[in-house]
Amino acid sequence: MPRIAYRPADLAEPAALVDAIRARRGGRLLHLDRMLLHSPPLAAGWNGFLKAVRTELALDPRLRELAMCAVASLNGAQYEFHHHAPEFLAAGGTAPQVEALREPERALQTAGLFDDAALAALRLTIEMTRRVAVCDETFDSAHTALGDRQTVELVGVIATYNMVSRFLVALGVEPEPTR
Repeated sequence: MPRIAYRPADLAEPAALVDAIRARRGGRLLHLDRMLLHSPPLAAGWNGFLKAVRTELALDPRLRELAMCAVASLNGAQYEFHHHAPEFLAAGGTAPQVEALREPERALQTAGLFDDAALAALRLTIEMTRRVAVCDETFDSAHTALGDRQTVELVGVIATYNMVSRFLVALGVEPEPTR
């Protein structure tokens, strides 16, 4: 249950901001947006930043969504997992991988489920989320698999979605009802 009531789904003001969020979301406001809109400056910054993270990076979308799902599971952010598991599938992930990402540490032990790049991304995600500090071996593995730009972007995605999950969990943001 949300700890603060969501803003109304038919919210119209501030018009430019609400319209921009709806445009990014395919015409609707999600519960996350309706919570963020309690603070228009926060909602505006969030919308622009998350749009870039979701749509403008060179990082393989499958690895991006894998990291998002793993962060969601590690932090108990059901809302985040609910929204990103379908995106992971759309980006080339499999149903068995989605199920494995519900327990990321265990997923590392499932032979043959993930390729080397995905395993490196998953290890990096787990270490960044659990300990913040990342050991050289884990970092080097991801860097070897991804190169400079995509490693920086993966670290940015993991950091961003740790922020997102903490916001969601602290405020009790729930997944939208299934239509």
